[in-house]
Amino acid sequence: MTPQLLTTEAFAALGAPDLVYVRPVKASEILAESPIIPDQAAELDPEQTLYAVHRADGARLAVLVDKGSAVAAALAHELAPVSVH
Repeated sequence: MTPQLLTTEAFAALGAPDLVYVRPVKASEILAESPIIPDQAAELDPEQTLYAVHRADGARLAVLVDKGSAVAAALAHELAPVSVH
């Protein structure tokens, strides 16, 4: 059997369009990728662990300060969160 490749859109829609994953991320990664107001940047330690919520296609939806908040935000938006270690 030859493996089939899925497009990003097809993968995201594959049986779980409401599935999102929560993964830990260093604040330094977020600071490097995102424009941020200088006052807010001063509050983040680059080594601080934050928690990012992503769609199945990998698009980041949100970044929160703790895992519980990330899961709660997903649930509040009627999404089904799973953890990625």
